[in-house]
Amino acid sequence: MASGFFALLDDIAVLMDDVAVMGKVATKKTAGILGDDLAVNAEKASGFVASREMPVLWAIGKGSLLNKIIILPIAFLLSAFLPWVIVPILVIGGLYLAFEGAEKIYEFFVPHSNDKEHIAQAVTLSKEAVMQKEKSKIKSAILTDFILSVEIVIIALGTVSTEPILVQILVVSFVALIATIGVYGIVALIVRIDDMGFSIIKSNPEEDKILHKFGQFLVNLLPKIIKSLSVIGTLALISVSGGIFVHNIPFIHDLLHGIPSFVGEFLTGLVVGAIVLIVVLFFKKIKKSFAKS
Repeated sequence: MASGFFALLDDIAVLMDDVAVMGKVATKKTAGILGDDLAVNAEKASGFVASREMPVLWAIGKGSLLNKIIILPIAFLLSAFLPWVIVPILVIGGLYLAFEGAEKIYEFFVPHSNDKEHIAQAVTLSKEAVMQKEKSKIKSAILTDFILSVEIVIIALGTVSTEPILVQILVVSFVALIATIGVYGIVALIVRIDDMGFSIIKSNPEEDKILHKFGQFLVNLLPKIIKSLSVIGTLALISVSGGIFVHNIPFIHDLLHGIPSFVGEFLTGLVVGAIVLIVVLFFKKIKKSFAKS
């Protein structure tokens, strides 16, 4: 009886050791996408009123966790029974990410003619309208997180595809959990930097004190970080989408042979995103012309 119990403990220890080893490998493989995920989600979680930053981040974080709960069992089932479906799913997600990145670039260089009207309206928005706009941004952030989560889970699953199913489940679930807790934990720290600065300034009101200057530095730093993350997040969307196409479509992979991977992936995402954006704008224009007629 006792020997059986200790044998069970030994099996569990071996299993945990395998999970730890494969977990490190899978985490290294997904490190790049996790970095992109951080940049994208930090940009998505910013731009809210200070009092709403944490509730919004909490809502996006819960949505991200729900995404993982939905994605993980489906990924395991598809990997076991319909592995050929995974690539088309990744490509469809890549199209959306490429479009979103290209749209951000388009809106930066070609601002809408009614931007000033939107700014004027924003001042007079009702509480209900503000909350509706907030919900819309949260939904967009969760959708983007869903696609990035699919990519993270698939990459992690690919690193342990030859391992026993129990090891696969534990390792990929561990990486998915890190992707949620780690990413959104760091995002929470980023968006609260200014509050930390204000707290330090309040505790050290004398302007000549080093701590007061440090607090002021943190307050001034946040807008720069958010602006940088907006750019990094856009570039990340394009690079991640390009990576999906390059790694899963042999024609594109062969076409870009010899080009540095990060350059090829970015150019691919940019070109595909531009094509999807043109198609979407074309159909929007047709829809408007039909609405007028």
